[in-house]
Amino acid sequence: MGSADPFDPTRPNVARVWDYWLGGKDNFAVDRELAEKMLALHPASAQMARENRAFLRRAVRYVAARGVEQFIDVGAGLPTALNTHDIAHGVTPGARVAYVDNDPVVIAHGRTLLARSPGVTVVPGDVRDPRAIVTDPELTDLVDLSEPVCVILSAILHFSDAATARDIASVFIDAMAPGSYLIVSVGSGAPREGNRFASAYTAARIHIHSRAEVTTFFADLDLVPPGVAPVRCWQGDDPAPARPPRSASFLGGVGRKPARPV
Repeated sequence: MGSADPFDPTRPNVARVWDYWLGGKDNFAVDRELAEKMLALHPASAQMARENRAFLRRAVRYVAARGVEQFIDVGAGLPTALNTHDIAHGVTPGARVAYVDNDPVVIAHGRTLLARSPGVTVVPGDVRDPRAIVTDPELTDLVDLSEPVCVILSAILHFSDAATARDIASVFIDAMAPGSYLIVSVGSGAPREGNRFASAYTAARIHIHSRAEVTTFFADLDLVPPGVAPVRCWQGDDPAPARPPRSASFLGGVGRKPARPV
């Protein structure tokens, strides 16, 4: 079996590692072994993953409650506990969701898991080429970019430097209709800690962006209060329990594209 086979139990896959941390069931012993090795290097990583997923739940519910019925989840990873479409459908049963990822394991496995989910598609795409994503025929068959849409960039822009991350976000913002939303979360904390974590599972460098830098990713959007904040403190419509500060976490925010000036 090749490395792109999503059901190969002999090769660990970081998407399945995250599935394990999030309480999902689509992982193998080799994935759980890698997950525990990663925790030995960075003990807070599983809790950070769960806090980021909880933020995603609150943010997607917030956006769906404002009438948005289309979602593009970029760098989505494997479908796992409470996916974007599950969250959105809990508010708007007819919501349409496109998952985008560049990992063939994620694409193959996601299409298998979501084959019976109406209004959901899984599309190959790389966040480093956002224009190809927003013009992909498979995506635009499901998502009408002339109507409000929510683009999700969760735990992905920290793989780019701040200038590149801004450029990526700006392509999606430009493609959005007024009334659309952008959800962003990025890893935060000490650079040495972040790159030590990254070296455990990827050759890519993690860029630790400041709150001010993350705020620039929402250029020309109206930030939902409290703006860019630790994800465990972003409430949306839900009360978020107070959590003590920690040296490593995720920063997140939600922005709305205003109507164009008349």
